[in-house]
Amino acid sequence: MQHIAISLRPFIGSKDFNISRSFYRDLGFEEIIIDSNMSLFKINEFGFYLQNAYVKDWIDNTMLFLEVDDVQRYWAELSALALPEKYEGVRLSSIVHNDWGSECFLHDPSGVLWHFGKFKK
Repeated sequence: MQHIAISLRPFIGSKDFNISRSFYRDLGFEEIIIDSNMSLFKINEFGFYLQNAYVKDWIDNTMLFLEVDDVQRYWAELSALALPEKYEGVRLSSIVHNDWGSECFLHDPSGVLWHFGKFKK
């Protein structure tokens, strides 16, 4: 099988669709509204679909990993956004250094866990 992939776009849910939309715009994603219950959020060619759908077990087990060029700079920029102060339930962790690389974590307003990391070369 030969893959000629163009993009990979996971679907994630939201507890409060409008709050999550605002959160992801504040996080620097471009929003493209699909319809009243779904938006595509993009950074460059990377993106995901945010749905106006909430299933606690699904949200509590959703994780996304965004590889970044510089975890320290990215963490500083995330910290400067003060998202935990603006959105209830949002949590930002410190950077963790692992054998494979470094990462920090951000929980969105619904509980989706984001990993922002860089692999060692």
